[in-house]
Amino acid sequence: MKKPKGSAWARSLGRNVGRTLVRDVGRKVGSNFGRTMARSVAAIGRQALQAGSLALVQALGQAAKARPRPKRQARRTPARPAQAVRKPVPARRLAAVAAVAAGSWTPGVALGPAGARRYRLYSPPVLLPGERLPLLVLLHGCTQDADGFAASTRMNRLAASERFLVLYPEQDRLANGQGCWNWYDTDRSRAQGEADLVLQAIDQVCLLRGGDRTRVLLAGLSAGASLAALLAVRHPARFCGVVMH
Repeated sequence: MKKPKGSAWARSLGRNVGRTLVRDVGRKVGSNFGRTMARSVAAIGRQALQAGSLALVQALGQAAKARPRPKRQARRTPARPAQAVRKPVPARRLAAVAAVAAGSWTPGVALGPAGARRYRLYSPPVLLPGERLPLLVLLHGCTQDADGFAASTRMNRLAASERFLVLYPEQDRLANGQGCWNWYDTDRSRAQGEADLVLQAIDQVCLLRGGDRTRVLLAGLSAGASLAALLAVRHPARFCGVVMH
């Protein structure tokens, strides 16, 4: 490459050096200026955010003070509705309720050639010496027992108000897994044996608990109804009535 002569070469060198210096200085100055400007803008932004937050808090506080608080209203107690006048409970009903609470619920066992069967006896309160009361014999159905049958029929409540005894014979689960009376098993005499056990329980109640032999009524449900029919057929003179369901 040929160098320019004389002053022309000097001017060319000066222009090249000048461009290089300007470019380098501009880069440095631009870089420093950018960083400086970024820091300045960030500082200004933080100051503006703080100032704006403070102004917002102050404005909210002034608005809360200026806003009137609602007055508390006195609570009104709602008026109670007038209670209906209760009718007086009849004296007979009160006596029946008291009698149920005071009546006796006695367990017992009847023995015979066919084994033993438990029973429950409900007696109304205040049995007078020598008093004989009518006897109702309730024979339960399958899967039932004396306690459940008494609760479902609520016969004890009626017995307390009308004054009669209630006998609840109970089938043994060893004799029948479902708690049914074996009224159908006449070939092996199981039906007759269970009927005789119920009759034995009736005799105990009439002898020891004040039952009247001349006023014994049979009532049965399901399998108990079949056993009641068997008892009435085998001993018709012992019962004044039979109810089957």
